[in-house]
Amino acid sequence: MTVDTSVEITPALRLATPLLAASGTFGFGFEMAEVGGIAGYGAIVSKGTSLLPREGNEPPRIAEVPSGMLNAIGLQNPGVEVVAGDYAPRWAGWDVPVIVNVVGESVEDYVAVVRRLDGAPNIAGIELNISCPNVGARGLMFGVDAHLAHQVTAAVRATTSRPLIVKLTPNVTDIVSIARAIVDAGADALSAVNTYVGMTLDLHTGRPVLANTTGGLSGPAIRPLAMHAVYTVSRAVPVPVIASGGVMSGDDALEFLLAGACAVQVGTLNFLRPDAGAHVLEGLTRLLEQRAAPSVGAVMGVGVAAG
Repeated sequence: MTVDTSVEITPALRLATPLLAASGTFGFGFEMAEVGGIAGYGAIVSKGTSLLPREGNEPPRIAEVPSGMLNAIGLQNPGVEVVAGDYAPRWAGWDVPVIVNVVGESVEDYVAVVRRLDGAPNIAGIELNISCPNVGARGLMFGVDAHLAHQVTAAVRATTSRPLIVKLTPNVTDIVSIARAIVDAGADALSAVNTYVGMTLDLHTGRPVLANTTGGLSGPAIRPLAMHAVYTVSRAVPVPVIASGGVMSGDDALEFLLAGACAVQVGTLNFLRPDAGAHVLEGLTRLLEQRAAPSVGAVMGVGVAAG
């Protein structure tokens, strides 16, 4: 039995597999391409891209913690001019589409970055990272306020016709109201979820291990939390939800699909093995065959429907 692993995020964004390399874990894809790391993925989500180059935070910027990792990279990237002018043309030789993750400190930043990317080739879509400080709102992140989330999404939607995915932060009290505001503003899909805020201390010094004190927690430790977010959001909005949070195997990917996800991002596992995409896809395909499921679509939301 041959399983149809293709999925559709939007009519303009059809993927050969339901797996995406998560932003921040795959760079801009070039190093991973050299070691065969693109195999298994239906799309690559690039590292966050800002209007101007960013050096990121001081090291240490990554720390291993039980069942996961903390990172406080600080959105280091070369800026949109390099991504649009240098990187995007180089993606032409890849069979897998690239979605560019966009970051900003103001609505104007996001719009400027997306406008520049709109003139670049080989970009399959945009993923908005709205878990960034909004300078115009006294440091408040766009993603924790429904009005601000709607505002930035609407502004970007008016700037581009490319598929628009917005990545939700889990560090909120009401993720559904924010998800709905984003969808009302024109988002084609949602990613659920970004990292959770965490920290760890050095027992010898009593000081935080990360120079930034706190960082984003990812890996298996957050999977049950991300699962709940996917389950809740997918029932509340009419657009596809892309799961993200601690996927280490085909079992994990299938669980997210059963919970209502239409596709699944793989993140931390890319730090552990260069064949992460192929590994997860192999396991997922085997599980679908065992269930006699003809396609990925046949299991989407089945767990939710049974609940």
